Amino acid sequence: MKKILLPIATVCFCACQQGDKPPVAKIIPHEMTLFDDTRVDNYYWMRLSDEQKSAATPDAQTQDVLDYISAENAYREAQMQPTLALQNELFEEMKGRIKQDESTAPYLDNGFWYWTKYEEGKEYPLYYRKADSEGAADELLLDVNRLAEGKKYCSVTSLSVSPDNKILAYAVDYVSRRRYTLHFIDLASGQLIGDSIPDCSGGVWANDSKTLFYVAKDIQTLRNYRVLRHTIGTPASADALCFEETDETFNISLDKSQSRKYILLESHQTLSTETLILDADHPEGTFKVFNPREADHLYSIDHINGTFYILSNKDALNFKLMKTAETATEEKNWQEVIAHRQDVLLSRLVLFNNFFAVSERQNGLYRFRIVNLKDGSEQFVPFAEEDYAVSFSNNVEPASAELRYNYSSLTTPNSVFTYNMLNGETKLLKEATVLGGFDKNNYETKRLWATAKDGTKVPISIVYRKGFNKDGNGKMLLYAYGSYGSPSESSFNSQVLSLLDRGFAYAIAHIRGGSEMGRQWYENGKLLHKINTFTDFNDCARFLIEEKYTSPSGLFAMGRSAGGLLMGAVINMEPELYQGVVAGVPFVDVVSTMLDASIPLTTFEWDEWGDPSKKEYYEYMLSYSPYDQVKAQNYPNLLVTTSFWDSQVQYWEPLKWVAKLRALKTDNNALYLYCNMNAGHGGASGRFEQLQSRAMEYAFILSLSGK
Repeated sequence: MKKILLPIATVCFCACQQGDKPPVAKIIPHEMTLFDDTRVDNYYWMRLSDEQKSAATPDAQTQDVLDYISAENAYREAQMQPTLALQNELFEEMKGRIKQDESTAPYLDNGFWYWTKYEEGKEYPLYYRKADSEGAADELLLDVNRLAEGKKYCSVTSLSVSPDNKILAYAVDYVSRRRYTLHFIDLASGQLIGDSIPDCSGGVWANDSKTLFYVAKDIQTLRNYRVLRHTIGTPASADALCFEETDETFNISLDKSQSRKYILLESHQTLSTETLILDADHPEGTFKVFNPREADHLYSIDHINGTFYILSNKDALNFKLMKTAETATEEKNWQEVIAHRQDVLLSRLVLFNNFFAVSERQNGLYRFRIVNLKDGSEQFVPFAEEDYAVSFSNNVEPASAELRYNYSSLTTPNSVFTYNMLNGETKLLKEATVLGGFDKNNYETKRLWATAKDGTKVPISIVYRKGFNKDGNGKMLLYAYGSYGSPSESSFNSQVLSLLDRGFAYAIAHIRGGSEMGRQWYENGKLLHKINTFTDFNDCARFLIEEKYTSPSGLFAMGRSAGGLLMGAVINMEPELYQGVVAGVPFVDVVSTMLDASIPLTTFEWDEWGDPSKKEYYEYMLSYSPYDQVKAQNYPNLLVTTSFWDSQVQYWEPLKWVAKLRALKTDNNALYLYCNMNAGHGGASGRFEQLQSRAMEYAFILSLSGK
């Protein structure tokens, strides 16, 4: 591939201080030629390295980028100034629904009950435990609010207590590049142990309680590629390398088996998996391959009672459940437990001493199958609503006879239940409190089916306040994601109530590219079938208009990340369907990003989008890439959000997209950019800070709808 940077600035950048005119980005043509096709990127100069972004004194290019971001933020603030009162109203409304001293349902793990708690007015959680004995006192493990003091961003993950219950490991990121640093706390004294391990992503304890295995990151690509062994009380520089993944298309992760006998090291890409195992009682040993990697073979494993259970897609598109003795792990020894079915996707597995539970997806909805390991009898957990979201919760005690799960719907707040696998009793442990006068009986939810242009039936989940009129005059926000096989669940979101209570309907399009309707649903929305994702969304929009739920003047769309790519593609294809669009951290410069292996996360994305160094994929990706397909036409009103430290979609993609749209679009509709300078892909880290962004997005939508 040939890249030429032409040193010609044909248009000067003007930062309009008053925000009365849209910023104009300078143009420096950058030619990229591949397969005798030359693309010209006028805004390639907006790309900065991490070193440039972190430098104490910006160089000239960095300053240009910072000035442009500042001007875009100033323009958005000025143009949306009339909505400030509404933004504040929405923020207070959303915040007012939150029970600020809420806590989670405790769960038992290795002799202690664990739970998370929030305190009034605080942004971050506090982690607690207490011994499983009468009269035991609450013990504060970690107060993230203290860690966040003086920080603009704070993300804590991978909390893990040693098997002897004496040491807490946790990982913290203060930048939002997902380069976490591991720390350790002596729980007896509450003091930090001196060990500190940078640029990693959490760890798993060996059974000796002094050895921890962790995953190290490549600091440029952010790929998890090494596993090292750390001994408490020794410097990180002395840590032993246990495994290195040399294939740049693979990413690695660590886990521990339900039996707590094995450390599980999974090396995976979109289409292939290889798992290695290590006896957790012998941390000085060597990881051994469970079953060698093979193209198009995905599998995951867990262990209980001397047996490994395997979810595998070998000759089973929707996966099957297999098992094998721990002494004979290769595929030739596997025995079938649950056969493959064309209409049922096996998704997750939880093992107990006497039962196992599998999460199955059929006709777009999950169900839980429970199997008795002693007699093979089966039962299903009952769910009453027409449309819902359900997932396994904390099931870490193999001796338990209760399956714990999370449940919600578009009208039912997030809840934690137990299902007694002995007698079939269901018990509600905790339902999230929704303040502000919320009553689920005021709302109605339905499941609809749109017909795509190729005849495929696409499910849509919809919710609205009772009294919503289907007369074609309704306002609606349509959301979707549609990539990586990740389903868009019909789960409760108290923030959406601010739209519903103002007369909006809210809908989720379960388009191809997710896995709502099985693995084939995903296969039909990726690689050389990716355009199905975009046409499905537009077909869902058209269906909702034809069914008189809304109209083009009342329809708004929203998507984030790969869902932001979706937003960019659908408005290039059929902009007239939408009044306004919110594109969050949008992945819009598909071809250029997928051609550059130095960009974080690119290499193991090729099996999702294709490798554009191959002509077939280059031409196909180019045909839908939102940035490349911007053209001189009318576009809907558009709000684009991004974060300067985003590790998944680099900030320059939405920046360039907005600049190109400004230069080419032929309408006078709103085009605003919000760049958070202190956050990453998930936005702000504090629970109330996050609401500020959502209030801005909803104010943008409501102001355009006349609400």
